[in-house]
Amino acid sequence: MPYFSRLTDIVTCSLTALLNESENPQETLSEIVKEMEHGLAGAQRSVETARKNQERLQSEATRAEEEARQFETEALDCLKVGDENGARTALYRKKEAADLAAGLDQQIAVARSTFEALMTTYRALEARLAEARRKQTEYGGADSTPDDDVLTAPARQLRKSEVEEELAILKKQLGQS
Repeated sequence: MPYFSRLTDIVTCSLTALLNESENPQETLSEIVKEMEHGLAGAQRSVETARKNQERLQSEATRAEEEARQFETEALDCLKVGDENGARTALYRKKEAADLAAGLDQQIAVARSTFEALMTTYRALEARLAEARRKQTEYGGADSTPDDDVLTAPARQLRKSEVEEELAILKKQLGQS
């Protein structure tokens, strides 16, 4: 019987309550850890997809901005040779490229927000999984040995840098910089 139907169920669950209701806490915990590992792997794929989408949009926006600059140069070149119609056409195309870049900039902001939200959920899932694994050790049933380094590498790196930054701030407060 699955314990979670959505990733948010993992984040909001009470492991203690689930284990208290269980007839066999070790078995229950083993099943919960496996579900959490699958959920975390899916969240990792979603984070990676969001990151790639953000990069793709940024690349498209950069390309549109470059096109806008090229059309402006083309308009200037047309004016230098007395071709007002050519300059007008180039300026229309410049406006189109600039409008596209502006629209893509909005989409980049949405993609960045989506990535950050997914990463926050991913890290919360990772924290809940770590809690479940600690409980599994307490119950003496740590029979699941996933490859932690592969499964949680993005969140581990981010968490490590955040911890180091916070440690530096605390040291500074204590005059230990």
